[in-house]
Amino acid sequence: MIEETVLEAIDKMEKAVDHVQNQFTTVRTGRATPALVEKLQVEYYGAPVPLQQLAGFQVPEPRQLVVKPHDRGSLAAIEKAIRDSDLGVNPNNDGVVIRLNFPPLTEERRKEYVKIVKHMAEDGRVAVRNIRRDARKHLEAAEKAGEISADDLERAEKEMDKITHDHVEHIDKALGRKEHELLEV
Repeated sequence: MIEETVLEAIDKMEKAVDHVQNQFTTVRTGRATPALVEKLQVEYYGAPVPLQQLAGFQVPEPRQLVVKPHDRGSLAAIEKAIRDSDLGVNPNNDGVVIRLNFPPLTEERRKEYVKIVKHMAEDGRVAVRNIRRDARKHLEAAEKAGEISADDLERAEKEMDKITHDHVEHIDKALGRKEHELLEV
């Protein structure tokens, strides 16, 4: 019972950490990367489709991303989705591929991105703590029902605190790496 609750909480916490790290990849660092655009929703034949399902990506230069659609008919829809996004780049369409040229980041913009990343990390920490709280409630209910002893509950809570601390630490390390990457000129 306790082990099952703890393992479920660990699984959920790992998913929360992965989600935060995936969110970090969507924040621009001055280098072109497919992660910036692959999750963009493109209106394709009346349905929203992630760009990664409609096109391939290449990075010929550090500040240029080339989007090559699998179907040339989707070129205009992809271009519109990129233009409407908050990336701040203007797509260049040559009829075959779309080129995205990323300007160098200003110091002010870098600091703004750091704030955004810190906010994402805090959301991740809160999610991990909420998972711990839910697991703790589940264990306390089991103790009240007489399924586990008070000592078992205390041991499980200490284990949950350690696990939570480890997952928050993972988020903090990822934040440190991303912050360093953003402030690097």
